[in-house]
Amino acid sequence: MGKKGENMNKIKLAIVFGGMSTEHDVSIVSGTSIINNLNKEKYEIYPIYIGKTGYWYTYMPTRRVYKVGDSIDNISSLSNPIQYLSQMDCIFPVLHGLYGEDGSIQGLFELTKVPYVGCKVLSSSISMDKVYTKIIFEKAGLDQAKYIYIRENSGKYIYVDENFNEIICTLEQVTEIIEEKLEYPMFIKPSNSGSSVGINKVNNTKGLKEAVIYATKFDKKILIEEGINGREVECAVLGNEEVQASCIGEVLSAEEFYSFDSKYNNNESKTQIPANLPTQISEEIKSKAIKAFKAVDGRGLSRVDFFIEQGTNRIIINEINTLPGFTTISMYPKLFEAIGINYDQLLDKIIELAIK
Repeated sequence: MGKKGENMNKIKLAIVFGGMSTEHDVSIVSGTSIINNLNKEKYEIYPIYIGKTGYWYTYMPTRRVYKVGDSIDNISSLSNPIQYLSQMDCIFPVLHGLYGEDGSIQGLFELTKVPYVGCKVLSSSISMDKVYTKIIFEKAGLDQAKYIYIRENSGKYIYVDENFNEIICTLEQVTEIIEEKLEYPMFIKPSNSGSSVGINKVNNTKGLKEAVIYATKFDKKILIEEGINGREVECAVLGNEEVQASCIGEVLSAEEFYSFDSKYNNNESKTQIPANLPTQISEEIKSKAIKAFKAVDGRGLSRVDFFIEQGTNRIIINEINTLPGFTTISMYPKLFEAIGINYDQLLDKIIELAIK
């Protein structure tokens, strides 16, 4: 691109954050953290903020450190986002959840013909949808929790069996099917939602019915999983064809499970990096993290979450996050920092992978 003077060798980089998902506030923290930590000698930075209603703005960076729940300031309306993005050398989406991590905005970036950070349209959309991720992981031979897939439609519930046959049920009938096939405790999850939004752990019929109804507020597709008694661990991956895995980190939740609140609002929730694990188990998790990433046709970066089952040490995959949280204290950068790649070096590597 035609750049003059001191900016001639700088990469014109758009950072896109905010967005219309339930993870909007987390995205503000990740996006502003990245903007503040990028090498200003290397990048000409163009921050773009997308409001909760979908309007696009340019953002004038400040050194302010945002916390989850803070509103963004210093913004001006952006009238032609596609034209603006088309002038860039690279786009770095820091959008978590729907419309940012599900392939929607990746499709828009494809239209601009500008390289962008992270997974492409297909891998983003598959990985955002918990049900379809399960199907891919099943094909890849990765152990998972037992699960059931249902849909809600006009107050009726559709049970979808393993061969995609459908049975239309009342809430009472679908509850009976779930209880017949899975054991308590169970986790009820909207299929398309991030940061544990809309998820509930249940131990009885009453709780199950309430959680199913609640989950439909976030998505019509619902995943019901049998609970796993085990340690919760995470592994970060980096690369395109040649994929590198980080060390393993363990989540020590202060609550019954790692909910949105325990992730962002409960100071008692902690992570242990590296996790205290035998080498053999750590290596197996790394290998499975890379396999999962390749199975969904991942690019650039992802964080893969697992359970280590109590008593058996069986490695059970939970999910993959194609645009994980990216504050300086988020698990993804912390896992790479523990093996000698610091935050700003990691940003450079991820941008380099996109431009390649």
